[in-house]
Amino acid sequence: MHLFLPAADAAPFLVDELNRAGAGATLNETTGLVSATSLPSLPYLAFARQAMPEGTEVLEASINGWADHIITRIAGILPDAQPWRLHLWPVYGEGRAGLHRCDLIRAALNERLKKRRRALLRSLVENTEPFTPETSLVQAVLTAPDAGYVSVSAAPQPQNLRAILSPYLGGDIPHAEDKAAPSRAFAKVIESELRLGQQIEKGQTCVDLGASPGSWSYVAIQRGAYVTAIDRSPLRDDLMRNPRLTFQQADAFKFRPTQPVDWLICDIIAAPQRSMDLLLDWLRERQMRRFIVTLKFKGTEEYPLMEQLKEQAPALCTDFRLTRLCANKNEVTAFGVSAWDR
Repeated sequence: MHLFLPAADAAPFLVDELNRAGAGATLNETTGLVSATSLPSLPYLAFARQAMPEGTEVLEASINGWADHIITRIAGILPDAQPWRLHLWPVYGEGRAGLHRCDLIRAALNERLKKRRRALLRSLVENTEPFTPETSLVQAVLTAPDAGYVSVSAAPQPQNLRAILSPYLGGDIPHAEDKAAPSRAFAKVIESELRLGQQIEKGQTCVDLGASPGSWSYVAIQRGAYVTAIDRSPLRDDLMRNPRLTFQQADAFKFRPTQPVDWLICDIIAAPQRSMDLLLDWLRERQMRRFIVTLKFKGTEEYPLMEQLKEQAPALCTDFRLTRLCANKNEVTAFGVSAWDR
């Protein structure tokens, strides 16, 4: 079966999302994990924090037993010469007990690899860089001290499933902190960049729709980018004075740049359908190379509307993501690279 770690407080919505895709999903109330009989044909899951393809259940009381089971799973699957990563974490209890047990399992696994597959140990890497076609991922999640699941995703699956398979442990990225930002909304830009593996850079051009009070423009300006900010209200005074910012008091939904820009960033407060239509229009018109757009919901009834975006946006992109970020509230963020940026 395939396992999924839901975004915070989103397990029922992930089950619904998977079932709309015909994946046969159920929620394990004890572990908090969602299982599915198949992966969705469109691998975009807004409410999944992390995926564990082909997860198998482990019932093992000993540390060494866990290490042996992981080695058995990877035997004959991972080539010695290619990079792979190991994600090992608990989803039970509180405090450090579960983390300490995971540390012990990792240490036992390393000792066994030294004796049995030293070359495989040398190719084990510890980073959160975007997956490459050569990267494999091994995940082990403990649902209790003596129970859990192991998933082995051999290359190139992690790269192919990068929209739902995160290089971050459990798909979790801590909120960015910057007290100088106009609001905490800036953290959504930072997290989207980290998940995408690309960020706004010096000299690039950005359009910020619905920009006030300016947190997203603030990130771009701090990076040395040039920003055209569109809103009915002005941004914070220091941003309005910045020579790299051009402010236009206009309707964000009607605005188009005079020439394509490097980034469309949009955190506008609007009905989700309007924001999705805006993003699709910009993609079809090839107005930007990369994008970060928030979809804001008032309740839960409109979540199924995102199926339209899953069906239409990927064909217009070389990389498309749709995720409830750790920094999102009742929101989902679409981000990616347009097909124009080939």
